[in-house]
Amino acid sequence: MRRIQRNKKALSTVVTTLIILVVSVLLAGVVTLYATNITSTRTQQEQLKVTKQSIWVMANGTAFAAFTIDNVGGKDVVLDKIQVRGVESSWTSVHYLRLATAFTTSLNAPNATINWSSFAYTSGSTGSFSTASTDLPLKSSETMVVYIAGPDSVTLSDIGITIGITVFTQSTQYYVECNVKTSVSA
Repeated sequence: MRRIQRNKKALSTVVTTLIILVVSVLLAGVVTLYATNITSTRTQQEQLKVTKQSIWVMANGTAFAAFTIDNVGGKDVVLDKIQVRGVESSWTSVHYLRLATAFTTSLNAPNATINWSSFAYTSGSTGSFSTASTDLPLKSSETMVVYIAGPDSVTLSDIGITIGITVFTQSTQYYVECNVKTSVSA
């Protein structure tokens, strides 16, 4: 009988199995990274910056909230609703102005006789504000100046208190806070 000679130069079964597993895991990782890179670079993200927020109360108790929204993401968005101190503002009390670029100055407090068709919203800048009637679309890279006349939950006794403003879109919400100020000056 002839004995079969075994090849002593071959790899063991355990080492061969480990090599196959490591290579398959590395290949799967490369494919996953490639797919993630392709989808994330082609997917535009929603990103808004809510800034310059202010809430003023006049001596007669009339309140105004104001802020700017900068769409810095690569995606157009729709503003679904706006809340001041958790109370939704009706669209008929929301006045807005669309701008092509952002600005750095703070917003002006309205006075008792507001003319929304030529309102000086910041020093040296006047605009014709529109009154909202439904959800507001905002293009990518645009800025919107928003004034809310008479937010329901803000009164004269709130001066000095911090109040939150929340802007809702289809996919997320943006929350900012500010102190209530008086619009009365000496």
